[in-house]
Amino acid sequence: QVQLVESGGGLVQVGGSLRLSCAVSGRTFSSYTMGWFRQAPGKEREFVAGVAFKGGSTSYADSVKGRFTISRDNSKNSVYLEMNSLKAEDTAVYYCAAVRMLLTAPTAKEHYAVWGQGTEVTVSS
Repeated sequence: QVQLVESGGGLVQVGGSLRLSCAVSGRTFSSYTMGWFRQAPGKEREFVAGVAFKGGSTSYADSVKGRFTISRDNSKNSVYLEMNSLKAEDTAVYYCAAVRMLLTAPTAKEHYAVWGQGTEVTVSS
């Protein structure tokens, strides 16, 4: 089974930082394009950031550009989301997701085939 497990969520003050991790099972991690999504209460799941297979190409939602950084370590079968200058509106459950090898990360959640269970991030004022 291919599984994604997120970790690193928690409670943080406005302006603070968190680093989320997503561990992917299997030996084919480098073949996946990875994305981070988030879902706040009462809202639809939205794209946050993505990184292409084997690393390199990244993309971000306008709302997080300049504050968040996505990266991957193929040797560790992991993808990360470094979140800085956090705002109250960043509060959400964050999910990592995988799609088969692509040069760029799709922004629509319907493209992703495998999802983690999510990790909750709460940004308090």
